[in-house]
Amino acid sequence: GAHRVQLPTYAFQRQRYWFDPATPGTPSAAATDASSVEARFWEAVEHEDLEALTTTLEIDEQTRLGELLPALSSWRRGQSDRATVDSWRYRITWSPTAIGERTAPLSGTWWVAVPEGRADSARVAAVVAALGRRGARVVPLTVATTGRDAVRDAGRDAGRDVLAERLRREADTGGTPAGVLSLLALDDGPHPEHTALTTGLALNVGLVQALGDAGIAAPLWLATTGAVSVSGSDPLGSPAQAATWGLGRVVALEHPQRWGGLVDLPGDLDERSADRLCAALSGIVGDSGPEDQLALRDAGVFVRRLVRAPLRTPGRESWKPHGTVLITGGTGGLGAQIARWLVRSGAEHLVLTSRRGTAAPGAAELREELIALGEGGVRVTVAACDVRDRGEVAALLGRITSGGEPVRAVFHAAGVVEFSQLADSTVADFAEMADGKVLGATHLDALLDQDHLEAFVLFSSIAATWGSGGQSAYAAANAHLDALAEHREARGLPATSVAWGPWADHGMIEHGEVAEHLSRRGLPAMEPRLAVAALSEALHTGETSLVLADVRWDRFVPGFTAARHRPLIGELPEVRDALATTAAPDSTGPDDVADTFLAGLAGLPGEDLDRALRDLVHAQAAAVLGHSSSDAVAGGRPFKELGFDSLTAVE
Repeated sequence: GAHRVQLPTYAFQRQRYWFDPATPGTPSAAATDASSVEARFWEAVEHEDLEALTTTLEIDEQTRLGELLPALSSWRRGQSDRATVDSWRYRITWSPTAIGERTAPLSGTWWVAVPEGRADSARVAAVVAALGRRGARVVPLTVATTGRDAVRDAGRDAGRDVLAERLRREADTGGTPAGVLSLLALDDGPHPEHTALTTGLALNVGLVQALGDAGIAAPLWLATTGAVSVSGSDPLGSPAQAATWGLGRVVALEHPQRWGGLVDLPGDLDERSADRLCAALSGIVGDSGPEDQLALRDAGVFVRRLVRAPLRTPGRESWKPHGTVLITGGTGGLGAQIARWLVRSGAEHLVLTSRRGTAAPGAAELREELIALGEGGVRVTVAACDVRDRGEVAALLGRITSGGEPVRAVFHAAGVVEFSQLADSTVADFAEMADGKVLGATHLDALLDQDHLEAFVLFSSIAATWGSGGQSAYAAANAHLDALAEHREARGLPATSVAWGPWADHGMIEHGEVAEHLSRRGLPAMEPRLAVAALSEALHTGETSLVLADVRWDRFVPGFTAARHRPLIGELPEVRDALATTAAPDSTGPDDVADTFLAGLAGLPGEDLDRALRDLVHAQAAAVLGHSSSDAVAGGRPFKELGFDSLTAVE
């Protein structure tokens, strides 16, 4: 109930005492639809209206009463499943934001990193001039790739050390910069050694690392052009540059204190666009805090947001598999789940590929399972194909179509997941991650017969949507896939990219410790049966980009927002509630467990006290990182090297 409070004796004591009017919760569209269906059902039951009841349940009026209970049970499960799937659905939008008459003169020294191959371009010159006219002392830094013959020491790229030393000298002679703007992503041609990557992405990886090595804490901004689409009239021009956005989202988590943001530049940087760029760099764009993911267009400034994407009405089955369906990574965990769903949906011919084909573990058993599941009505081909190799992909498609059966749908699920902090990664690590995902998708995009293709489905990840510590290479590769789907849509071609959250019983989630760790951070694993149902809905409704993840925002938000403002998720009501709860003062007093532990420490001699504290830190670090034993946490290593990011640090 209500309680009395002491009012201030004078104004401006920085505490508010006004009553706030109660705001009734607004039900979601999905909840409204579900309530409407349930209301019709119960009304029919109450009025003993058999016709209305059977219509709602979609069963024959002559169905015997004994058959009604299974129908009711099935209907109820369907409604529950739909509500669960609906709660997983999100999408990215771009919202216009006004900066009005606010101006943003820059001050101090700004380093502008430019790729060697674009150093003389008009766009680079326009950016440098724009910053200079608005008060910055601009120092262009031309950055070149490291060739094949470069010496690598202890898994580090040679160019990284050279660049770090160069940055140290520049800071010593010209002073610490106020900010760093990278235009390196504008070189979106293939890297000379790792063709799955662009030169610009590789250069940006080296720049982030070198800045850290040199101890430069100035905010870093990564710029692109045509890497995002803010509307249907703004086609995405460079899917390859979008990989830098995936990289940047992880940098924001691993190095929040020296992160500026991501900005996509317009085709022509006129005076208005230059003003907007400088406003972004100075941090004045944003009503509740600086924006860190922006796109500058002729129409204004747009900011990136994650919003819910509920299905307002149940989707009609407008897509069904028929003809030949290709699944890359088809013998793996995700591929097998998709294959089973396709067989249940009436697929006629599945082609499952992996690098080892029939020699892949479990491939033969999966084929037999699928044939049995299809009761003899489906053909299943398991083929060896390295999707990184354009020639092998072309040969596979040639064999498939030689019998007059074009590929009607493709599900690109190939790829691996590896964890490595950006500071410990090399360009080769990024290339290895991109090889299967990016090259495979690029080859399929180029080689498939688009006239007969009805579905082109790319398996992406939430790591590309909002970042994930230790997954910079993975996030970059998946951001490229998301952009490729939008690029195909702009060309009038079918495409669906799904940024998945973790699936239960798949990959790393098969290990209970990892599943528990993710769940504690607010990312419980999704049940595969429902994840597949969510994918089916996306295909029925023709969605191009979708995020499917079970996020418990009350657990996810505190860690995600601890180190800096995260406007990406700020418009979700659950996030606002979590932020309000986090900001509320804690009046519960010291934790009893902590009190007990501190009391136990009080009487220990020095050596025992040190040992007890070390054991505590090791045990807590191991628990947060998902290790079963504190022995897995090496002493004497920085927390970042152990795999900590801003989320795990808060936990």
